Amino acid sequence: MSIIAIVLVVIIAFFAGMEGILDQFQIHQPLVSATLIGMATGHLTAGIMLGGSLQMIALGWANIGAAVAPDIALASVASAIIMVKSDNFTSTGIGVAVASAIPLAVAGLFLTMIVRTIAVGLTHGADAAAKEGKYQTIERLHLFGLLLQGLRIAIPAGLLIAIPAA
Repeated sequence: MSIIAIVLVVIIAFFAGMEGILDQFQIHQPLVSATLIGMATGHLTAGIMLGGSLQMIALGWANIGAAVAPDIALASVASAIIMVKSDNFTSTGIGVAVASAIPLAVAGLFLTMIVRTIAVGLTHGADAAAKEGKYQTIERLHLFGLLLQGLRIAIPAGLLIAIPAA
């Protein structure tokens, strides 16, 4: 992968992590994120095929009450990186990427739990700042929480890119 492709993949991963919370542009959805990663790495068709396969799995995942669904953003980004690094764009390579997505999604729940635990402290800090009328502090804390959500996916994506495919 070229340096430009690596940077684009990490940026896509960062936005997918933020979108996992924001839900505005749906970049965290597998069809979108895997397609974008496929496009950034020059493997658009394989990215669309992987994204479509993962999207069918993700249709059944939903947050209901206190139950948190598996992390779809990490699953789609990481499996797309695994597929691109394997250089196997046949149905077998896509199948391996799909099979790796489910354990990665469950592992992503741990990262989500860490970030949301940190967010509790940020919320208390924002409450204290609100009592004192420090609105810029509230805004900074909000943006820091959003940054953590993006890093929750971007850091594992960067690590996956750094690990040799062999």
